Amino acid sequence: MEQTTNKIILNKPARSGIVSFVKQVLNPPNPYLKYSAEFLGEPPAARLEVYEEATTRSMISKSTLPPLGVRYTVNCYRGCIHACTYCFARRYHEFLGYGAGTDFETKIVVKTNAPEVLRADLKKTKEKINHLEFSFATDPYLPLEANYELTRRCLTVCRDFRMPVAVITKSPLVTRDIDILKQLKSTVFFSIPFPTVEKSRPFELHTPTPAVRFRAMKTLSDAGLRVGIAIAPIILGYNDADIPALLERARENGATKAFINLIHIDSDSIEEYFVGRLRERLPLQADKIINQQKRERGGTLRHQTFADRAGRTEKWQTAVKLFELHFRRLGFERFEKPEPPENAPETPAPVQGKLF
Repeated sequence: MEQTTNKIILNKPARSGIVSFVKQVLNPPNPYLKYSAEFLGEPPAARLEVYEEATTRSMISKSTLPPLGVRYTVNCYRGCIHACTYCFARRYHEFLGYGAGTDFETKIVVKTNAPEVLRADLKKTKEKINHLEFSFATDPYLPLEANYELTRRCLTVCRDFRMPVAVITKSPLVTRDIDILKQLKSTVFFSIPFPTVEKSRPFELHTPTPAVRFRAMKTLSDAGLRVGIAIAPIILGYNDADIPALLERARENGATKAFINLIHIDSDSIEEYFVGRLRERLPLQADKIINQQKRERGGTLRHQTFADRAGRTEKWQTAVKLFELHFRRLGFERFEKPEPPENAPETPAPVQGKLF
């Protein structure tokens, strides 16, 4: 079967065979589509669909965030099997004509020509870029990466160009690439916002357990790599009290870097999906979490600008102070980006640099 949608070709599933699972289909309406369809009766089972995109023209995405300056990111995949209910990247799936809900988790786009395109990009832009981040819109080490090896091959390209990289992931698969990462000026962050499986599962449906992520962190650290923890997102009233324990455990497993971010929701569809899953999985705590988040956003769950992403209440400031206290106590170091090339455009000073 072949189907063309926005130059994306639906080919065979992943090379290891068909990967499938059954779950309820739950997708907020795509605001870019004029028409919609409804199923009468029980929704069909959802299967993982892999779309191979061979027409990617550029692999380096540039974003300008006022407090942090310019970021250059590489994404070899679109969509994410980890199915984190809070993921801000869900909205990017709507640009492809899909939904921000279970479509994001079950329709994965694989950029099969990613390494070749990245090499061509760096030949043209290397002198203007001081480092690359893997990744922004999806985890660079999805289970599919075990077969496609696109992230590994892109890291090899960065090694050839001596391009420093930062990686953020929830997957122990990153340990496969220790050999290449050791040849790069690299820092690997593990996203671990919850200390236990019980606290993780309501928000991180199909991610490796926190214990597995900490073990992978230690493996990389023992191999001589710089590692860090991303306690993100912070969901006030749910995991802010876990900050000290998470920092301590990360330090025990070799982490020297750390940062936190408050959860951010920036579209109607993500809000609808997040709230729906929250009420389904934490019915007794949902109102408390929602109301606290609204207080941080001036009465709404969503933020309108990057500046609005920071919390407004004393509760968020307390979380920041708690992080800073234990950050210093445990001897964590600030994450410093490599110096930009001499001919690179100037970027604003990092106002929130202390959290990174």
